[in-house]
Amino acid sequence: MHENKTLCIAISSRALFNLEDGHKIYLEQGIEAYCRYQLEHENELLKPGIGFSLVKKLLALNENPKGCREFEQSGPPRVEVILLSRNNSDTGLRIFNSIEHHQLNIVRAAFSGGETPLRYVQAFGSDLFLSADPKDVTEALAHGFAAATLLPSQNINQNNSQLRIAFDGDAVLFSDESERIFTDGGLEAFDKHELESRDLPMSAGPFKEFLAMLHALQAHFPEKSAPIRTALVTSRGAPAHERVIKTLREWGIRIDETLFLGGMPKGEFLRAFGADIFFDDQTKHLESAANYVSAAHVPHGVKNQEPGRLTENTSSEKTSIKEN
Repeated sequence: MHENKTLCIAISSRALFNLEDGHKIYLEQGIEAYCRYQLEHENELLKPGIGFSLVKKLLALNENPKGCREFEQSGPPRVEVILLSRNNSDTGLRIFNSIEHHQLNIVRAAFSGGETPLRYVQAFGSDLFLSADPKDVTEALAHGFAAATLLPSQNINQNNSQLRIAFDGDAVLFSDESERIFTDGGLEAFDKHELESRDLPMSAGPFKEFLAMLHALQAHFPEKSAPIRTALVTSRGAPAHERVIKTLREWGIRIDETLFLGGMPKGEFLRAFGADIFFDDQTKHLESAANYVSAAHVPHGVKNQEPGRLTENTSSEKTSIKEN
């Protein structure tokens, strides 16, 4: 069903570029000063933001390495990146100037003039929404879209051109049904439930369709030289592993590597995998991951109904409604 569909990624301007200087002016001096600042500096290039490297690797999938089964010449690109921003078109010109300078093939954008740009996630047919604003991400998930908050990280994988994406299982690829049992009854109740349900596929989580799109893209390349590699990095261990394997089999989705860690910290394993980005719903796993790779919070499921969940980025990564 996903054979030749373009993978569409929507990203906020503040996740793509570093807009902290303008954000500081907005907070201290207000919107008029912010707009004036952006107009005065529209010919000054913006520095890459936390999602910049990921976007470059995503767009590189439109190139045609040897061994690829080509899309038809008249067909769509494999991947398209859409820019979504609360800027208006005047203040957004600096962003497009920077896109052009960095040679990012981004041609579609929505500048919503201070209002939420979320309504354009669906209009563009986006398969994933990435932002620096947790509130926008939470709202997108509530409307049924795969979405995540990109977290600050100094550890970005630039070691190779292959795009490597890692996912948590429960509440990300799968529903949070099993995670709720663990939360209410502990590990013994969780293992008992998973063993009894081992032949029953899990319900889909918010990132199931995004993973299916990646799987469809991989089908255009020989398996050994595919420019995409995926991994499931889960805290599950035996006997809860069997249901995971059978669920992915039922979905008909290939995942290249599966790590059943039995509760071990995930960071070192994500570094070993070489992840460009890791999606997880839990704060403790993201804190471990962000020491080694780029991490993204998926505020979905029972763990995000508890005190202490990630509700905003740290320090300078807090966002304003006028600059996203």
